[in-house]
Amino acid sequence: MGEKVVAGRFDLSDRQRYRDKLRRCLTGLERLLAERRFDRPQNLMGLEIELNLVGADGMPRMLNGEVLERIASRDFQTELAMFNLEVNIAPHRLGGRVFDRLAEELRTSLAYADRKAAEVDAGIVMIGILPTLDRDDLVSSNLSDVDRYTLLNDQIVAARGEDFVLDIDGVERLTCTSKSIAPEAACTSVQLHLQVTPGRFADVWNAAQAVAGVQIAVGANSPFLFGRELWCESRPPLFQQSTDTRPPELQAQGVRPRTWFGERWISSAYDLFEENLRYFPALLPICDEEDPLEVLDGGGVPSLAELVLHNGTVYRWNRPVYGIADGVPHLRVENRVLPAGPTITDVIANAAFYYGLVRALAEEPRPVWTRLPFEAATANFDAACRYGIDARMVWPRRGRHGGTVEVDAVTLVRDELLPLADAGLAGWGVEPADRDLYLGVIEERCRRRVNGASWQTATFHRALEAGLSRDAALAATTRRYGELMHQGEPVHTWPVGLPEPVPLG
Repeated sequence: MGEKVVAGRFDLSDRQRYRDKLRRCLTGLERLLAERRFDRPQNLMGLEIELNLVGADGMPRMLNGEVLERIASRDFQTELAMFNLEVNIAPHRLGGRVFDRLAEELRTSLAYADRKAAEVDAGIVMIGILPTLDRDDLVSSNLSDVDRYTLLNDQIVAARGEDFVLDIDGVERLTCTSKSIAPEAACTSVQLHLQVTPGRFADVWNAAQAVAGVQIAVGANSPFLFGRELWCESRPPLFQQSTDTRPPELQAQGVRPRTWFGERWISSAYDLFEENLRYFPALLPICDEEDPLEVLDGGGVPSLAELVLHNGTVYRWNRPVYGIADGVPHLRVENRVLPAGPTITDVIANAAFYYGLVRALAEEPRPVWTRLPFEAATANFDAACRYGIDARMVWPRRGRHGGTVEVDAVTLVRDELLPLADAGLAGWGVEPADRDLYLGVIEERCRRRVNGASWQTATFHRALEAGLSRDAALAATTRRYGELMHQGEPVHTWPVGLPEPVPLG
């Protein structure tokens, strides 16, 4: 496998063999599900955050190799481009003061990483898209020096067969092309993992899909790209377009993009893995030596390496994950909806809201996905990306009459979803102090109609009004964002605008 990754060359037989192995893996997964071989409930959650490296001027710094060498911790890893890092927090059991513990771990880890980055004149910023990125920053020569990124880029470019077109029509419009997938690196996100049993998987995934739009509405933090003000959360359209293997003709035929929301509610984790095989050709047809069915016949647990690798090249906003821990297989729902930042408190508040809400919705006697058309959930997601905290959502009407109603996202969250999230967290055994603190952050964002995206755009426009050029205003907004991020107070408390210069004398 390692030689294939380094060489990056595949022949026709590799793809056919890989497809055959994928089918054997899918059969293996089906047998594992039928034989009830999966881990029992453990209430485990995990957290990953993608980060940006910036200089004192607010501009990106292509130094992740040097910074990681100084950090020297397995908790920190490379990401797609040289201005990216990722921090991984070990799994925690939901309950007690878990969110306060997570916040403290993250503060310690990021403060240490920021000190190490300072040794090479860089700093760490958590933000969905760094406003100061330029097209020249997002080129293949700035991809991280890791074979798998180079190989993935080469395979996606080959599959597309022409330049990638970025066309996002928001407050302003951005149209440009790219010869590589490097623009994807602009998207830095938070990934929330929840280990679930097979019997619970579909309910949790459906609940996560139903609330993806709400997550974006309260958590949007990516309004700028290449100097243009676009959507409140511009990551989803950027990610889709920068990884799109479909030329226009295949798009016109309705071929599905590799970055997608999905198209239906599911009844099993198997549904998603099966869709991945049915709809998406292999990008990395790298075959493992293991025969999953022989391993199962011998009483073992197969790694399903090809299935796992293929799943990692289909970019669902809520992704199924198969893993093995201590020799026992398990399933996770990986929620990839949220942008990074603005502060650790905001990240943990977003996480608490999500974990509480999906539990409560998954346990409802009349689940939301039985009353909400999937197309409405998709439209909610798109509306939230465009309009953020000011989005309007379609949601099932309360009471006996049924049907759906259109409502402000902030009204829906405050009146209906925050109480559900609180009940869900109580169900996990999370203490009231944690629930009140972190759900209170979400409530205040709604009350003030403020999130990271609204703060960024308001501060940028203040800077323009003060006479700064667009580039200078974006850089100043980024520097101010970094200062307030490191101070750590949640974004709804941040003063809009740049600080007044201190008079001399």
